[in-house]
Amino acid sequence: MTFGIVRSLGAALLLTVLLSLPASAETIKGALAKAYENNSRLNSARAGVRVSDENVAIAKSGYRPTITGTARATYTSSRGIQTTVGSFGVTINQTLFDGFRTKNNVAAAEAQVFAQRENLRNTEQDILFNAASAYMDVIRDRRIATFRKNNLAFLREQVRAANARFEVGEGTRTDVAQAQAGQSSSLAQLNAAEAQAISSAATYRQVVGENPGKLNGAGSVSKLMPKSLDHALELAAGEHPAILANYHAIDATEFGVKIAEGGLLPTLGAQAGVTRSAKRSSDPSFLSPDGTTDEASIGLQLTVPIYQGGRGSAQVRQEKERLGQARIELDVARDQVRAAVTSSWTQMQAAQASVVANRQLVSAAQLALDGVVEERKVGQRTTLDVLNAQKDVTDARINLAQSERDVVVASYAVLSATGRLNVRRLGLGVAEHKPEEHYKAVKDKWFGLRTPDGR
Repeated sequence: MTFGIVRSLGAALLLTVLLSLPASAETIKGALAKAYENNSRLNSARAGVRVSDENVAIAKSGYRPTITGTARATYTSSRGIQTTVGSFGVTINQTLFDGFRTKNNVAAAEAQVFAQRENLRNTEQDILFNAASAYMDVIRDRRIATFRKNNLAFLREQVRAANARFEVGEGTRTDVAQAQAGQSSSLAQLNAAEAQAISSAATYRQVVGENPGKLNGAGSVSKLMPKSLDHALELAAGEHPAILANYHAIDATEFGVKIAEGGLLPTLGAQAGVTRSAKRSSDPSFLSPDGTTDEASIGLQLTVPIYQGGRGSAQVRQEKERLGQARIELDVARDQVRAAVTSSWTQMQAAQASVVANRQLVSAAQLALDGVVEERKVGQRTTLDVLNAQKDVTDARINLAQSERDVVVASYAVLSATGRLNVRRLGLGVAEHKPEEHYKAVKDKWFGLRTPDGR
């Protein structure tokens, strides 16, 4: 009995201790891992790749036979004679040659799958970057709201001090009015800052999948950065998924030209079938005896297109134009990636320089504010001077918060622009999605209605 009481007290004490411990703060890697697993846009893109995988199985069906069953029953009545005829059969059709269209359909479908995988990688990069940006936005906006709150508290003290000096004849109504005006402006700025913090939290939830709790500070991913801008451009040209996706799209379009050309070639197919017919009639005449008849047939069919009204030729020309467009789209993607790399690289450098400058500015502005406050006490400065100095301090701190956020976000932007923003390089500690597993499971399936995950 005593042991049971002690055990209960111990469990209660342990629960109290656990509840009293502060909740662990979220890290930027943890937020990115949650976005990678939970983001609805990313999950939709993964589903799109699975849809594309099935196109390969659909294309391969052209290699396989088709089997159809038929059944028919008729009843006739004429001059008092009733006749019933029924038949059923099975037919097998096998394409032997279709102008290489099935072969090229399969190759085009496979190229489209590879393109979709690269598009998925690009979407993954976008989501990870958006998550990093949303994470840093929440931290920045919370810091700005804190600065605004501290600024409001400082200005409230200035209003109280201005009133106290006015009451003893050491100040003027102008000093009081200036202090009150600064307080009202600061309150409006605080409300705007808090609204922005709420908006950033909503964006964070949209990207990551849950509301932001306590967030740890984050640094740039400098260890993963390319050595130089030229190195970054070189990496992007060879690794960025937007460029690789366009290469695969060109492959698919080239096969599309061959598919259209195949429509101008002959086709050869084989057919075999068996049919059983049964007849029952009220007319006993030997001219139409009752009974059952079995039939079997096998044959070949050659179809040679001679003229299709210009449709086939137009389709070939259309596919060639589509191929030309795909090659131009590759150039567009290269230009866009190059611009993104250059922009993100220069933004990162500018943000790093801005951090150094703003840290010095915060220190100088705080020193100036302290001096102005002391000088105001001996009548060498006015209340407006103090308000201006306080505004400079608050603005400098906000600018520093913005710059520190920009350094981190720009570093992730550089990784994204070079095509290297992924869970493996970031070390997120989450299972990496592998689209090829679904592809292998469905590409050669002959039948089956269930998806690999059991739906």
